[in-house]
Amino acid sequence: MKISSLNANQIESSQSLPARRAVERLLSPFDQFAERSLQFISRSLGQFQSAGRTYGLPRYVYLGPRGGGDVIRIGIFATIHGDEPEGALALTRFVGELEQDPDIAKGYALYFYPVCNPTGFEDNTRHARSGKDLNREFWKESAEPEIRYLESEICLHAFDGIITLHSDDTSDGLYGFVSGSVLTENLLEPALREAGQFLPRNQRKVIDGFAAQGGIITAGYSGVLQSLPGLSRPPFEITFETPQNSSLSRQVEATAAALRTILVEYRYLIAIAQNI
Repeated sequence: MKISSLNANQIESSQSLPARRAVERLLSPFDQFAERSLQFISRSLGQFQSAGRTYGLPRYVYLGPRGGGDVIRIGIFATIHGDEPEGALALTRFVGELEQDPDIAKGYALYFYPVCNPTGFEDNTRHARSGKDLNREFWKESAEPEIRYLESEICLHAFDGIITLHSDDTSDGLYGFVSGSVLTENLLEPALREAGQFLPRNQRKVIDGFAAQGGIITAGYSGVLQSLPGLSRPPFEITFETPQNSSLSRQVEATAAALRTILVEYRYLIAIAQNI
């Protein structure tokens, strides 16, 4: 069944969301997909209390057509900083594309976590309502409920790849962080190239305080969303950053293009490895 994704007017209108924003509004397209699709499933991930209200971490799973080998599990995370909803909006576009062309996800099980910081999104703040920057809390025995739930998911599913979506209001172009598998840079480079159809790449030699080459950073902050440190075979890990002050519709298009490219390239690399 063909299900339309967000149109340009809906995307642009989200730029004027009020300071107190409703998570339900952001998730509405995901829930509509889940109601109509046999491949897209809604599974909420736990609940916690904040300021007398109950919050949950939304989780959706897209099951692509069967491929020729084992199912490839990819976790895609967005809005870990509450004032960066661009990634979640891009995921609505991407899921719409999957519904129209399921072969994009052939051989994959895609786990979507579009709002990892619901209180920060509601308050339009980078941090969670607790005051913590959740993207500095991972694998540090954090007491933050969002972190505990997400760490459990990462361990449970043993993802083959982890993609985190961010938007940076200090950058004038696209860039990304890579870690984990030696194949990671071979995924981010083509992803940035394809996304470059919609937005320029950040070519600075220092980005966000780190040395960069062609928009690719191989260092990173402590405590960011990633797999359990110390794994003998870590997944590929990519943090994809769009320039937040650019057109929102272009950020959405660029991110969707990057996600498509990463899936295509990783499937190709896995096939080559299996034939070696």
